[in-house]
Amino acid sequence: MQLDRIRNFSIIAHIDHGKSTLSDRILEITGAVQTRDMKAQYLDTMDLERERGITIKAQNVRVDWKDHVFHLIDTPGHVDFGYEVSRSLAACEGVVLVVDAAQGIEAQTLANCYLALEHDLEIVAVLNKIDLPAADPDRYAGEIETILGIPRDEILLMSAKTGAGVDGLLDAIIERIPPPVGDPDAALQALIFDSQFDQYRGVVSSIRIVNGTMPANAKLQFMQAGSTHEAIEIGARLPEPTPVKQLGPGEVGYLIAGIKGVGDAKSGETITTATGGATEALPGYREPKPMVFSGLFPIDGDDFENLRDALAKLQLNDASITYTPESSGALGFGFRCGFLGLLHMEIVKERLEREFDLALIATSPSVEYLVTKTDGTQIKVDNPAELPEAQKIDFVEEPYFKLSVITPTDFTGPLMELCQSRRGEMKKMEYLSPERVELVYEVPLAEVVVDFFDQMKSRTKGYASLDYELAGYRRSNLVKVDLLLNGIPADAFSTIVHRDKAYQYGSRMCEKLKELIPRQMFDVPIQSAIGGKIISRETVKARRKDVTAKCYGGDITRKRKLLEKQKEGKKKMKSIGRVEVPGDVFINALKLDE
Repeated sequence: MQLDRIRNFSIIAHIDHGKSTLSDRILEITGAVQTRDMKAQYLDTMDLERERGITIKAQNVRVDWKDHVFHLIDTPGHVDFGYEVSRSLAACEGVVLVVDAAQGIEAQTLANCYLALEHDLEIVAVLNKIDLPAADPDRYAGEIETILGIPRDEILLMSAKTGAGVDGLLDAIIERIPPPVGDPDAALQALIFDSQFDQYRGVVSSIRIVNGTMPANAKLQFMQAGSTHEAIEIGARLPEPTPVKQLGPGEVGYLIAGIKGVGDAKSGETITTATGGATEALPGYREPKPMVFSGLFPIDGDDFENLRDALAKLQLNDASITYTPESSGALGFGFRCGFLGLLHMEIVKERLEREFDLALIATSPSVEYLVTKTDGTQIKVDNPAELPEAQKIDFVEEPYFKLSVITPTDFTGPLMELCQSRRGEMKKMEYLSPERVELVYEVPLAEVVVDFFDQMKSRTKGYASLDYELAGYRRSNLVKVDLLLNGIPADAFSTIVHRDKAYQYGSRMCEKLKELIPRQMFDVPIQSAIGGKIISRETVKARRKDVTAKCYGGDITRKRKLLEKQKEGKKKMKSIGRVEVPGDVFINALKLDE
């Protein structure tokens, strides 16, 4: 295929600005999908994506338009899936930046645009949803020109829902996005930018050919894994997977090489031919840095190995998950997992339960702290159970986020109040237009991971948008709060919090557990403690049997004697008894605050 006839591009935007709808229209207009087969969110293959109306996985497809071949990659819009976007951009020469004509630029739009500029990609800006009564294209075109420097007359207007203006966008892609470069006669260099595990065919990898050609049945060398496999099938997604005889430079397609070991075809891997192949690997991706950590434990202890296999297969599909084995006195054996954010954590847990038929408990989310001990050594702690004793700690540093919030000016006060209540420091306040303002705060990550996003949305009626990046570590006055059930620490409920909020957290958890733990045959004290000091307490009262019911009349000493006997029995039972905590108590207690 001639290189000057190929265009590779991604669609990027804020969540819910119409990326998936635009992909649907492009598939329809180019004839890649027959009208009778068309359905909304055609490229979103997961049930979860359809239910929530969001894109979680980047998807690629090949379409034809006016003697040109387009390779289109539809990317997620939520900040938690930014790693999917960055991997997709490595396989493109340009991006279509979609902005809602009724809402204008949002925080994630800016983040994705800067990501595209980092990769030195050509940007085609589009104002979508011009058919809405609330659309104001002139105003938001001016906003894009001011903030991103894209000339107003180059910004296209369209409605992905009705199809108006989509033809003009496809023509603009041919004119503005450069064709790929590559040498068909050079040694083969292909980049894996995504993979997934198929139960019957093994690993299916999405690849972009940079140099050389990849014929079907070729013997291939995976350079970083150091393994050799034969190409059983290569092809393109049209959008149905269709085998082809070879893929040349600039082309995007898929590869099936009968790989069963999930570690052999990771994202960022370079593929070349086994004989006379390239000597240099392509630059891969920088490793994603997990922000939120949580323990995942199978409710049935026998599912531990199944959970290990499921995480390995899911990590192939979503390289931003990290996991290491851990054990908990309360929950048994499981894994400490790292995620890019709370939505990411929620989606991964749900995918594990649906796709691999597992029943899981997730512990409350925590972040990674840097602990400097009194002997000068520094350790990273992402699990409260691993925090050293207070007398061995010199100081603790916690991660801070730089938050960028774009909001209508009416909600500036409530948002500033929210950020300040979460120990935030304002860094910048900039008016993008008379009606919209950007607030930049530095906030401890531990204050963001719980319910910051939900609070922000409720205080701004859903109009504010958020983007974040790590801003380094700072020293803080942090303590570990333990929960004791009948005097025994329940490690699943331990957490690290700022000293000012320790009492509030401890008393709240004690109250919650008092409601959730079923009554036993003896009183169960629930205490929260910092080190050896108890800071709050609640008691689950014992079940009482009325042992005096059979006594009537007569001397009071008869009743007292029976009650004393019962009291002794309860004391003995308490000393040898264990508090039975049902699995759903952990789930309900560790749910984020309603």
